[in-house]
Amino acid sequence: MISVNIPKDLSHVKQKVVFNLTKRQIFCFGGGVLVGVPLYFVLRPVLPGGAASLVMVAVMLPFFLLGVYEKNGEPLETVLTHFIEATFLRPKKRVYQTENYYMLLERQAKLNREVKAIVRNKKAKAYPRRKAADP
Repeated sequence: MISVNIPKDLSHVKQKVVFNLTKRQIFCFGGGVLVGVPLYFVLRPVLPGGAASLVMVAVMLPFFLLGVYEKNGEPLETVLTHFIEATFLRPKKRVYQTENYYMLLERQAKLNREVKAIVRNKKAKAYPRRKAADP
């Protein structure tokens, strides 16, 4: 009897286009071929055949990895971006900081008091109090 494994989580299933490859894999492999094969024919007269083919493979390997490699559902360029940010761009020692909401409320209350004081002063200047007449 023939049995077929059906994954329980269908979000990980990718649509295959041609030769059981996804669109991403086809574009990456095509880019590798467009770069690697002409490079081989350019280098073949200069280098021996084996060295030219090794250079071609070395140039095509990143394209192949971009099409195939995936970690935790993320493609290679996303994984490399996270790695570069964590290793080089972000500080090594991260300080734990919290937002003190009470401090924010105090700051807002202080600003409200300042605004009320400014409005009171403007009203006082606009409508000065008259002094009572001396009898």
